[in-house]
Amino acid sequence: MKEAIHHLRRSDPILSEIIDRVGEYRIAFNDPGFETLVKSIVYQQLSGRVASVIFGRLAKAAGGRLTPENVLKLRPSRMRTLGLSGQKTAYIRDLARHTRDGRVVFDELVALSDAEVIERLTQVKGIGIWTAHMFLIFALRRTDVLPVGDLGIRNAIRKAYGMAELPQPAEMEAIAARWRPYCTVASWYLWRSLEPNADL
Repeated sequence: MKEAIHHLRRSDPILSEIIDRVGEYRIAFNDPGFETLVKSIVYQQLSGRVASVIFGRLAKAAGGRLTPENVLKLRPSRMRTLGLSGQKTAYIRDLARHTRDGRVVFDELVALSDAEVIERLTQVKGIGIWTAHMFLIFALRRTDVLPVGDLGIRNAIRKAYGMAELPQPAEMEAIAARWRPYCTVASWYLWRSLEPNADL
């Protein structure tokens, strides 16, 4: 990771300042499996606290372990009572069916390119580019992912680079060209730069 930090410091003085203020790189990874992707769906467009409660209820209702079979044993109406919207209930059940039927095989994703993983995952209803990017970063541990649809990253770039409006994907890609092949590391620092104790 020292090589990544050194590259980012050398190639982008603005990011170098953020690295100095945020401190040590401490990304937390998740298991690259079904449960992690379900969690990503639950967390879409919700605060972390609310999403955590709903996810905990879902895991408990599924017998403490989220598997495709356990999820599909739950009636959609039961899933709704846990706090899931109708849409998210449908998305999670679609993912469970894809996984059960072998259309999404998590063990295979490790060997695929980022683009192939995105293509495979976005075939599931409710999994878009953002969710696929989060899975690449936090589950598959890919080092060069730029989540252009993430509001936090867009806000951090706007603030750090003095932009009047939130950057569009093409603008983000242009800025990030100097970060490659370590866009994931840069993104982590940008997320952390928005935290109050980062003093930015």
